[in-house]
Amino acid sequence: MICPPLKITFLGTGTSSGVPMIACPCRVCSSEDAKDKRLRSSILVESSTTTLVIDTTPDFRYQMLRNNVTKLDAVLFTHPHKDHIAGMDDIRAYNYFQNQAMNVYANELTQQALRKEFSYVFSESKYPGVPEVKLIDVHMEPFMVGDIPVIPFIVWHLKMPVVAFRFGDFTYITDANRIDDAEKQIIKGSKTIVLNALRHEKHISHFNLEEAVSLVKELDIPEAYFTHISHQLGKYKDISPILPPGIHLAYDELQLIFSPNTV
Repeated sequence: MICPPLKITFLGTGTSSGVPMIACPCRVCSSEDAKDKRLRSSILVESSTTTLVIDTTPDFRYQMLRNNVTKLDAVLFTHPHKDHIAGMDDIRAYNYFQNQAMNVYANELTQQALRKEFSYVFSESKYPGVPEVKLIDVHMEPFMVGDIPVIPFIVWHLKMPVVAFRFGDFTYITDANRIDDAEKQIIKGSKTIVLNALRHEKHISHFNLEEAVSLVKELDIPEAYFTHISHQLGKYKDISPILPPGIHLAYDELQLIFSPNTV
């Protein structure tokens, strides 16, 4: 499959509490550096004809406004945790202006959570103005969203399966602390990977900084950007200089451009 030129925008790069964290007086949360202010983790993927978002965070409405996203073709969900699905209600604006249901790609586990959290969306008797969605099963087989080829695969968030995605030379992984060998083969050959790196200390269900760096080196990916960052990791200006060459901290509104490639 030929992947068209893509623009990737980091809509948010923070963990579930965001940065700054409510009521926290730490030096990271009180930083005036814009790169230390992190909404919940999500990306926008754009070709010349297709626009999709991965996850609808609690900050989804603001993320769409901040980046002037006036057209959205699909939502791809990674997993059912609240910081990744809570903003789905706000797709109704796109329903209104695009006059159609939103294509929503999710595995069965996430679909169950969506039906529970947004029961009014799936009710037989709907009141006017509720979001309109078309749920599409993700079965770990490649699929197309418009002209964008998508390769889904599973990573592990402790015991929860999380859907990761590869688009051409670009791979996006959030909320993971283990990747099986078969899935590592899907990642290999990527030129850029986005990977969660929560903090310095080990965590029960997220890669820490050391583990994320080690995985990038193991997979031999030339360029890496870390996301889903907590205030415990430290300030952007302090951590960036100590990272190995080719490895970076992502930050909100960072954009990456990718040329056409074969998947």
